[in-house]
Amino acid sequence: MEQKKYEDALRELETIVSKMEANEYDIDQLAEQLKKAQQLIKLCKDRLTAAETEIKKLQGEE
Repeated sequence: MEQKKYEDALRELETIVSKMEANEYDIDQLAEQLKKAQQLIKLCKDRLTAAETEIKKLQGEE
């Protein structure tokens, strides 16, 4: 997966979820989009963890 900004990944994830809820995917698309959603969730979690670590580091330097 290419490097995405957190906001872009979150927006894409929200779109996938919205389309899943509206039953807009056939079974093949659903499997593909579910895999993509899992990757986006991991990316977002990793970004949040990195940001949290950086904030704690900066707070420790004060």
